[in-house]
Amino acid sequence: MRLADAGNAIQGQCAYAGTQGRMEWGTQCQTGTGNPASHPASPGTGCTMSVEIERKFLVLGEDWKKLGKAVAIRQGYLSSQRERVVRVRIEDQKATLTIKGRVTGITRGEWEYEIPVAEADELLSGLCERPLIEKTRTRIVHEGMVWEVDEFFGENQGLVVAEIELESETQAFAKPDWVGVEVTDDARYFNANLLRHPFSAW
Repeated sequence: MRLADAGNAIQGQCAYAGTQGRMEWGTQCQTGTGNPASHPASPGTGCTMSVEIERKFLVLGEDWKKLGKAVAIRQGYLSSQRERVVRVRIEDQKATLTIKGRVTGITRGEWEYEIPVAEADELLSGLCERPLIEKTRTRIVHEGMVWEVDEFFGENQGLVVAEIELESETQAFAKPDWVGVEVTDDARYFNANLLRHPFSAW
């Protein structure tokens, strides 16, 4: 996708078509539930579609830092409305364009495309809302499940949040000692909302 075509693609050419995971963007999406990373892109398309089911918690202390390697993330939003989030992200020399639908409980639809890093950088620099979100992500396995710990910087300095993605809303999981209060239902902690209402202003 070229920068000049990004608006048209988002506004009309990526509508979800039916139950087969087919996107009207000239690609075939791989479908599934839970973490999109667990559903590889369809060959030759770089596209995944999943139902995102996640819970979010505040993090206690710094013991978690010894349990994994932090990776830098820079991301911005072409749309930050809760019903239709469009995110551009660069993480560890990999870039993605992600479209998220309406939240229902702790569940939402998510469509993700791999895009060239150079084009993602151009979108972040020229089209995304300001400020950008800057953070590191540390992936930690606890009792067979992956936790993602995000430590924020810039205007969100001091905020550390842990997320776990589930296969169903009722799936049981064990909480590590460094996981604190749940904030899944608190919209202030949505990354898209941190643009307009950064943690430093709370």
